[in-house]
Amino acid sequence: MRKGFWSALVLGSALMGAVLPASAEGQEDLIKPIDKELTFVFIPKVIHPWYDVVRQGGQYAVDEFAKQGIKINMIWDQPPQADVADQNQRIEANIGRAPDGLAVACLDQATNVQLLNEAKEAGVNTITFNSFCSPDFAFVGQKDSYGDGFDLGKYLADHIGGEGEVGILSGSLTATDHVERIKGFKKALEAYPNVKIVFEQPDNDVLEEAVSLTENALQAHPNIKGFFGCNASNPIGIARAVQNAGKAGTVAVVGMDDLPEAVDFVKEGVITALKAQRQWDIGYWAVKYMVAMNQNHTIPMDHNTGSRFITKDQL
Repeated sequence: MRKGFWSALVLGSALMGAVLPASAEGQEDLIKPIDKELTFVFIPKVIHPWYDVVRQGGQYAVDEFAKQGIKINMIWDQPPQADVADQNQRIEANIGRAPDGLAVACLDQATNVQLLNEAKEAGVNTITFNSFCSPDFAFVGQKDSYGDGFDLGKYLADHIGGEGEVGILSGSLTATDHVERIKGFKKALEAYPNVKIVFEQPDNDVLEEAVSLTENALQAHPNIKGFFGCNASNPIGIARAVQNAGKAGTVAVVGMDDLPEAVDFVKEGVITALKAQRQWDIGYWAVKYMVAMNQNHTIPMDHNTGSRFITKDQL
């Protein structure tokens, strides 16, 4: 019996030795060295100063990698207007060029996701930024757009004493971040039954349209007490119209982001409050992650860069 036991043990050990490799592969062996110049394509929603800061963050990362011997050609293919068809054509064309990385700020969730899946199937390292599109693709940006809208809705309602008429400039109707901010804003106002939305129009992320729409709203609703702008340009457009109408400080303005003119309007008391995203970080980490993907690293699927309040007191 003892002899049978030892014979079985020896046989088992021999079989295990035949099946198992002599040594396990280390994960560091899975890293792919980069031995060529990389090409990364960024496709935002529209040509806009907001994206200039994203680009600056990306360039800083590109310069960092250059010091490490990794060369990156960063291309920005920007639609002049927030046009879904135009953006999709750019995405499709760039898939055909097979870049080493493709970063897209989604303007239309349904059609964009379809093309992003095509990019992934074609072997293109694909991420999204700024405007969340799908959990199937890594995202860098402020994911809680709903929360930003809610915070600004509550802030505006409290600022005007919990009653009065307010208006909304709703940006691009297909952009998920714009849509979510509007939802959050309206949800916050549910707690203020005496605050009434009397005006809501899309400005299509065009500053001049935001000015014109606000002027119309001020004429149609002379008792309006506040406005909400859901993107980076329309708070500036609202503020210009409010200031030109001589109602600065009387009509409250809340909105998104910290473009220089918007911050100046906060300092002057024309804009009441902003929620600013960290777009420099978005560009920086987007480049970092696309390099990591080319090296065969895993990357986080959700890098939430967050946002912060900006008011005159805080400045």
